[in-house]
Amino acid sequence: MLKRLATVLLIVFAVTLQGCVGGGGGLQAYADQYSGYEFMYPTGWVEVKVPGAADIVFHDIIHETENISVVISEVPEGKDLDALGTPTEVGYKLSKSFSALAGDDSSVDLLSAQRINTVDDKTYYILEYLADLPAGPRHNLASAIVRRGKLYTFNASTDEGRWDKVRDLMKQSVASFKVS
Repeated sequence: MLKRLATVLLIVFAVTLQGCVGGGGGLQAYADQYSGYEFMYPTGWVEVKVPGAADIVFHDIIHETENISVVISEVPEGKDLDALGTPTEVGYKLSKSFSALAGDDSSVDLLSAQRINTVDDKTYYILEYLADLPAGPRHNLASAIVRRGKLYTFNASTDEGRWDKVRDLMKQSVASFKVS
């Protein structure tokens, strides 16, 4: 019963966030029909080409280090998100891969990890990180889902000093990420 109540509350929370996004909350829509995902990103941000693993990257034109990206990775055949681990386990694994990419002078701490089941029975993990990098601390939010044999990871990142100013936009953007 408690689990069902928590699920209903999460759905209401997600619908409320969607309502905020749809009401002109400073976000605009992006959809990639080929790869099968969509999300909302802050108005005024632009798409940038970044060599590497990201399928797409947008960043703020004024605060260029604020960005969102989608990374698509292969997963072993037949595995779903639950098979990869709990939200905390997956978050921890991703934090280790972020740390490895950032170099020896950095650390990435998982602040929170939660599971969200949508009404159409899709499972997303919502992860929050604090990264201590040589360029300074960064706050990251991520949404992860496995669909069609691929792990889709949506990441929103900003300098820790700007986190309080952009927290709501970042949370709305991460909550809007959907994979068909």
